[in-house]
Amino acid sequence: MTKVTMTVNGRKMSGDVESRTLLAQFLRETLDLTGTHIGCDTSQCGACVVHVNGAAVKSCTAFAVDLDGAEVRTVEGMANADGSLGVIQQAFQDHHGLQCGFCTPGMVMSTAALLKENPKPTEAEIRHYLEGNICRCTGYHNIVKAVLAASGQDVSAVAAE
Repeated sequence: MTKVTMTVNGRKMSGDVESRTLLAQFLRETLDLTGTHIGCDTSQCGACVVHVNGAAVKSCTAFAVDLDGAEVRTVEGMANADGSLGVIQQAFQDHHGLQCGFCTPGMVMSTAALLKENPKPTEAEIRHYLEGNICRCTGYHNIVKAVLAASGQDVSAVAAE
């Protein structure tokens, strides 16, 4: 076992892990931050996306021991300081960008990364950026609306799929 310490959502957190423990497992099982979902175990669905040192990372592909000292932000860290929904989370709720909600944490984290890189993405850019996130319920139409809304853009022109 190896002791790993990282700053998660602004708080220094530690835990003992085996060398094979994935970041997703560390967050969920050791730190009890269950907002990060594990959907495929093959790095294809994107439900496990978190931010590591400011970059979007599929947490099912990173070993916790390799991230000792890292800064990690999970979907729990996307809320406002008072616990209310953050801008992106609120946009997903307002525009029905979720159904079952399983993919939502990864979608929210990927959206945050996209908007950091491109504050006013087009519909096509949003669809391209979110290709690494699979939603089995919504058909992406309302997810695209939510991303546009979170970026402060008009959602009325989003083409139906």
